[in-house]
Amino acid sequence: MEGMNTIHNEIDVNGFYNDQPSNKCTVNPKSFGEFNPYTDNGGSCIALAGSDFAVIVSDTRLSQGYRIASRSVTRVFEITTKCVLSCSGMFADITALQKLIRARVKIYEFEHKKSPSIGAVAQLLSTVLYSKRFFPYYCYCAIAGLDEYGNGVAYGYDAVGSFQSGKYFTNGTGSHLISSILDNQISGNNQLYPKILTNKVDMIDLLKDAITSASERDVYTGDSAQVVVIDASGISKSSFPLRQD
Repeated sequence: MEGMNTIHNEIDVNGFYNDQPSNKCTVNPKSFGEFNPYTDNGGSCIALAGSDFAVIVSDTRLSQGYRIASRSVTRVFEITTKCVLSCSGMFADITALQKLIRARVKIYEFEHKKSPSIGAVAQLLSTVLYSKRFFPYYCYCAIAGLDEYGNGVAYGYDAVGSFQSGKYFTNGTGSHLISSILDNQISGNNQLYPKILTNKVDMIDLLKDAITSASERDVYTGDSAQVVVIDASGISKSSFPLRQD
């Protein structure tokens, strides 16, 4: 009819009408967040191998976002009398993983009447992590201890079981702050005349200073630190305070 505006009811799929931007109000369908079973609970761990000893240092803070859920968790687990495991990442996965590794080691000890070597434990951990590669444990692990000859050894892992041996390994939210200190003081990287630490007490003090420095800059590292030393006399444990804010 004349004098009346024509109303168009066309459905504009692409948001355009007659090749011009549409002024119509469009309603987007509801969007839902994807399912994510993982969370990072923070924390930092250091594993170091000396000539006849090994050391693991880890903090005790458990975080969820910017909230502190606990100030006294442990990320260091004794597997045998000569082998210690440390993990950072999602604490639920860490708990499940260390329980599984400990159970496998207990079965081995029951069947063979002896403890597995640290090399066997390292391979076991790699196999377990790789078996979960399609739904991996969200944790980054390191193992330190003594081999069958009494030498200190350390192994570092990624989330799906790839691992290697080395002098030291760091993982967790403060690892990027700690690794540069160890590169400088232990490996002597980028130094013309490096003074490499070999003394046991000095190396332990260095690890304490490194994690203390990380706690000053990383909000997910703090409260206190556990120091676990593995040597010929066994496993000794101690702790010292870190920042609590």
